[in-house]
Amino acid sequence: MPKWLNVGKIVNTHGIRGEVRVISRTDFPEERYKVGNVLHVDLEDGMVPVTISAHRLHKQFHLLQFEGYPNINDVEKFKGFLLKVSAEETVALDEGEFFYHDIIGATVWTEEGEELGKIKEILSPGANDVWVIKRNNQGPDLLIPYIPSVVKEVDVEAKKVTIHLMDGLL
Repeated sequence: MPKWLNVGKIVNTHGIRGEVRVISRTDFPEERYKVGNVLHVDLEDGMVPVTISAHRLHKQFHLLQFEGYPNINDVEKFKGFLLKVSAEETVALDEGEFFYHDIIGATVWTEEGEELGKIKEILSPGANDVWVIKRNNQGPDLLIPYIPSVVKEVDVEAKKVTIHLMDGLL
């Protein structure tokens, strides 16, 4: 059984020509939403493959059209469902780049060997990602900017991240 990666959520239709509004959940929207790519809509009764025939940005949404779904009535059934790709369809990463699903759940350690907690979420508010760490001591979540002066080592295989604990991060 293939493993699936979530690349977006269809939140609504847009206009009458079969466009859907998508909130992106991928680091690679330009790659995932490229015309000709096949995505899968994860409906309750199974995966439905759809081929992208058009893509454009509108406000904070990605607007997609699918081949063979020319009007609003054809895509209405997709509202509220996730768009997915097979995990085999991964994008090549440069050194120092990671997939969100590889980082979420990783244990965070200080350079001094103190375990802080696990990464529960990644925020992308602007220039740098922010990694949200659920603390072991049940304190408030810790927000760590993903910058070289803080994140010193990421071991994807071991699910271990080592950080330099700068003043003010705790």
